[in-house]
Amino acid sequence: ARRAPRRAAPVVGAASGDAARTSDRVSNLQNEGAYAVLAKATALEREGRDIVHLEIGQPGFATPEHVVEAGVSAIRGGKTKYAAPDGAPSLREAIAAHVSTTRNVDVRPEEVVVGPGAKPGLFFPTLAIVNEGDKVVYPDPGFPTYRAMIEVAGGIPVPAPLRADGASFDMARLSDLVRTHKPRLIVLNSPANPTGGVMPRADVEEVVRLAEEHDFWILSDEIYSRLVYENSESDDESDARGKAFSAISVPGAKNRVVLVDGFSKTYCMTGWRLGWAVMPEHLARKVELLAVHSYGCVAAFTQEAGIAALVGPQDDCVKMVAEYRRRRDFVVKALNAIDGVECPVPEGAFYAFPDVSAFGKKSQEIADGLLYDAGVAVLPGTDFGANGEGKIRLSYVGDTATLEEGVRRIKAYFDGLER
Repeated sequence: ARRAPRRAAPVVGAASGDAARTSDRVSNLQNEGAYAVLAKATALEREGRDIVHLEIGQPGFATPEHVVEAGVSAIRGGKTKYAAPDGAPSLREAIAAHVSTTRNVDVRPEEVVVGPGAKPGLFFPTLAIVNEGDKVVYPDPGFPTYRAMIEVAGGIPVPAPLRADGASFDMARLSDLVRTHKPRLIVLNSPANPTGGVMPRADVEEVVRLAEEHDFWILSDEIYSRLVYENSESDDESDARGKAFSAISVPGAKNRVVLVDGFSKTYCMTGWRLGWAVMPEHLARKVELLAVHSYGCVAAFTQEAGIAALVGPQDDCVKMVAEYRRRRDFVVKALNAIDGVECPVPEGAFYAFPDVSAFGKKSQEIADGLLYDAGVAVLPGTDFGANGEGKIRLSYVGDTATLEEGVRRIKAYFDGLER
C-alpha cells in the first residue's frame, strides 16, 4: 500500500496555512544518501578532520582530452544557441549507431532522446508511462531515484529483493511479485548501483518473457554499461572489457524497452550533464514534450563533446576499465580479510557492497561510526532501500593511496568492535 504522505518540513520565510503546503507528490521525496554523507564529511573537514571519501560515485579520472577539446572548440565556434529539445540530430545519429552496434539491435535516431544527464531518461519515460496507482517493480537495494520517480509519477513502488551476491533479482520472488502486483513497469539496473552486480543473460531474458506474458514496460538503466570486468557473454578470460546483456537485445523486446545510458561514468563527464534514452518512437515524442516544457534543451557544445566521445578513440576508456578492475580486486580482497566482513566480487560499476551484519549493528550506525570515529565516508546500505540493511556501500574510484588508507581505517574500526 502507498505510504501516508509525511508533512513537509516548514520552510523559513514561507507563507503560513495553505500557501505553505507542498503537494503530495513531493512530500515523500528524500535526498540521495551520497549527498547527505558528503555534506557531513565536508562539515567535519571544515573542523580540521581528515576524511577519506569513499561515498561518491564520481569517476576518478579526467574527461578525455579530445572530448574536452571538442567542447571548447564548439563554444569558440559559436555553438552556444538553443538546440533541438530531443537532441542534436548529429548526436542522436551517433547514439543510434553506437547502441545498434553495442546492443545488436537496429536503432533509429528518431528513437533517441538526449537529456542533461541520464536521470531525465529515467524520470520522463516513467512520467509518460505510469498512471496514478500503477504498480512499478524496482530493485531493492537500488538507486534512490527509482523510488522517487515512481512516487512523483503517482505510481506505487514495489521493491524487489536481490539475490545474496547482488548480481540480479531473486528471480523466484520477482516472478511472484509480477503475478501478484501486475506492474505497469519494471526497472532493471545492470551493472548495478549499489551492488556492482551484472545480471546474467538468462535472467534478463526471463524478465523480457515475463513482460511479454504480463504486458508491462521495462526501463533498463545501463549507465555503467561499459564498466564490466568479466565478459558475461564470452569464455575468453583475457577480455577485461566485459559486456552486460541488455533487455533491448532480446529479439522482439524493443517495442517495450526504454534503454537509459550516458556519458558520465564511461567518459568521466559527470559535470557535463549528458545522457540519452532509447525508446519506441511514439514514446520518444511524448518524452520530447516533457523536455520542451522542463529543461528545454541540452547545451549544443556539450553535445559536440558527446559526439567526440562516442566516435573518437576509446583508449582512455579501456585504460580506465583496466585500472578500476585492479582497484576492485584490491578493495574486495582487503575487505574480505577483515574478520566479520563478507564482500562479493562485483562484476561491474565501481562499487563494493560488503555485508557487515556480523557486528550486530544497523547499517546507519556502522556508517556513522566509520565517518565520525574512523574518518571514512561510506554509505549505509539502507540508503538504497530496506533490503540494504546489514550492508555498506563504498566506491573504489579513488586513487590507490586513498583506497589503501580507507581500507586501513575500515579494518581498524571493525577490529575494535565487539562481536
